[in-house]
Amino acid sequence: MARSESDTEAGTDRVGEFRRIPLGDVETARSRHMWTRSAVHVTDEVVLAGEWDGTVTAFDAGSLETRWTTVHPDHAVGIATLAGGDGTENVSDADTVVVAGRGDTGAIVAYDAETGSQQWRYDTVDDVGDPIMNTVFYLPYVVAIETAGTGEDARFYAATRRYERDGDDRRWYSTVLAIGVDGTVRWRYETDASPIAIDLDDAGEQLAVGYNRCLGDHDHGLVVLDAATGDPEWSWDPGTPCDRRVGDVSFDGDRIAVASHGDKRGYLLGPGGAEQWRVDLGVETDVDGETLYAYPNHVFANDGRVAFVTGNTYAEESRETENRHPNEHRIAAFDVEGDPAWDDAVRGFVHGLDVGDGTIVAPCAQNFRVRDPETHAVRWFDLETGTGGDGRFDGIATAAAVHDGTVAVIEEPVGYHDEGETRGEYVLHVGPIESN
Repeated sequence: MARSESDTEAGTDRVGEFRRIPLGDVETARSRHMWTRSAVHVTDEVVLAGEWDGTVTAFDAGSLETRWTTVHPDHAVGIATLAGGDGTENVSDADTVVVAGRGDTGAIVAYDAETGSQQWRYDTVDDVGDPIMNTVFYLPYVVAIETAGTGEDARFYAATRRYERDGDDRRWYSTVLAIGVDGTVRWRYETDASPIAIDLDDAGEQLAVGYNRCLGDHDHGLVVLDAATGDPEWSWDPGTPCDRRVGDVSFDGDRIAVASHGDKRGYLLGPGGAEQWRVDLGVETDVDGETLYAYPNHVFANDGRVAFVTGNTYAEESRETENRHPNEHRIAAFDVEGDPAWDDAVRGFVHGLDVGDGTIVAPCAQNFRVRDPETHAVRWFDLETGTGGDGRFDGIATAAAVHDGTVAVIEEPVGYHDEGETRGEYVLHVGPIESN
């Protein structure tokens, strides 16, 4: 699906000065949230877009002209860049684009950043096993990727998982991998739980892994691994009886912020897992005779400031409710002591955060209970002050990335079940971060 210069249009839509690049056709999202099927990443040189059909395109960061296009073996759901080498044997001088997939093979593939040519491929299905059903939820899925280092010391970290169910028997198979810039696997950490997030500390010495579902022998929502060896250093858990444990993790120095699905709270942990503070976020709350809750899905911590993002309202007795949890779809920041710093509405479901230069970027998709198109936007917030802005879309924002003042967002079309019309298109938007 190569694109010509004519595919790039001047931004005259609801996102103002953003430039837009059509990405072709995709199945229209509905009232409920669809699985992750798009990815975007921004560097000094390129804007990289990954699509539901595996198409990966590198656009020039300035002109947005196509530099190269390739096709990933699976749905392209994650993109990162790995710094290149210094001319030594088996290490490329050029940067490497690493794409994570969801599909039959759960492929991780490295592409040359200049040409798009494949450098190496690793199929995580060999670690987590073949799917027992050919439906998206059962396919091998690389849920998170991190990169660190340069040259021969460059390394890529990935968490991959697969789910299966046989009657009442539900199982997860998962592996955390460290892979060198040459594609060699350095270590593996395997469990029977479902990883949802990873984060590397600034020194590149520890890797935090958040586990969302713990159905088997593995019983810890957070495990901190030695980044060089993969050996566990310490673990932590909210201590809740349900199988849900952690939604996201984020390092801040030697501390780790955790968004807990188990008790719907936010935590800041010190070395070894010592609890420094916790805050109520989406905890069970009575509203008009119903007990409601909302999951804290994301967290970012830096320089003593921690921001959590919550998701949809759910009722304890039923998934359907006309009421709303008071903290649904909000971003809330806290200082180093756990005291409130600022909070704001994100209004729609956030698939994932990206952060650059102290700015948190949140692609906000539909609110499936309210079904208000005004929730469709990318929103950004200064971590220190909460000030920011937004770009509105007709469709839903499902992936976003920020780098050096530039934000890139993928919009997907959506059709609410009670409206009978399609809103938006499958489009890549690129524009500046500005305050409203």
